[in-house]
Order: sequence, then C-alpha cells, then structure tokens
Amino acid sequence: MRREAAREMTITDQLLSIAQRLANRQPGFFAVKSSGYGDDANNAYMRDLRSAVKAETGTDYSERRICGDNKLAVDFFIEEERTVIEVALGLRNSNSEFERDILKVLMAQQAGARVRRLVFIAKPGGEKRVRQASSGAMVEWAARNHQLEIVVCDLANTSRRSEMAPA
Repeated sequence: MRREAAREMTITDQLLSIAQRLANRQPGFFAVKSSGYGDDANNAYMRDLRSAVKAETGTDYSERRICGDNKLAVDFFIEEERTVIEVALGLRNSNSEFERDILKVLMAQQAGARVRRLVFIAKPGGEKRVRQASSGAMVEWAARNHQLEIVVCDLANTSRRSEMAPA
C-alpha cells in the first residue's frame, strides 16, 4: 500500500489557522458593530493576530512596506510563498478596501516584490461579495494582466449561539 506524504502546512495555512482560532476566541467577533466599537475590536484583533503569527512562526511578516517609495503597507507578506495576506474583515460590505488592496499588491509587483497571490481573510459574506460581477471582473483582470491569483477565505462562525454586539 502506497502512502501519500502529508502536505506540509504552509505559512499561509498557519496564518489562516491562527486567524480562525483568534476569531473563535473573541466574544462577539462575528456580530455587526457600530463604527467606533467595531474599529476598536478590529484593531485589537489585528494586534493579537500580528503577535500570534510572530510567536508561532518566529518571523514578523506583518505591516510590510513592499509597495515602493510610499507609506503603503500590506498586512502580511510571506515572501517565500510569494503571498500577500490582507485582513479584510469588512469585505462583505459594499464599501470595502478590496480594490485598494489589489492596487497595493500591483504597486508592490511594480516595485520588484515577487508576489503571485493575494489572500483576503474576511468575515462570512466576503467570498460571496467577491463573486459579484464587478469584483469578479477585477479578479479576472488581475490574473490575466498581472499573473496575480486572488483568494478569499471567509472565517467560519463556529458559535452555536447568535452573537449580539455590545451596546
């Protein structure tokens, strides 16, 4: 009987796993929040995610300025995997930074960063939103003209109870 070797977990896989674990641990994570409370919660989540990724991988992949001579930074850049990861928790909303994040990666490519994949981490609904015609057209255009694969990974709401945002 032939055994297939287990696929080694990539750094991208590790980061996605850490992101999901932190989302599961944060009370009310998946609830819709007001702008002030939501911003605070997202900032805390990002702080925890950056810290956990660095602790578990031994490398700080966060806030990398690979977009040229400007102050734009991507959330995470895993150079050896040619992957940028943007945490786009509001991707499910019509007014998200989807297009801006794609543009940042294209600028990074032009500045010499070897990026071939952009992974979005989103709350549930992000994947569905990106399947809409306008977003789908952007994904196809980036693949065709810039050899950029765009992937959206929705975090799973594993809570059995309905989440309510604090007042």
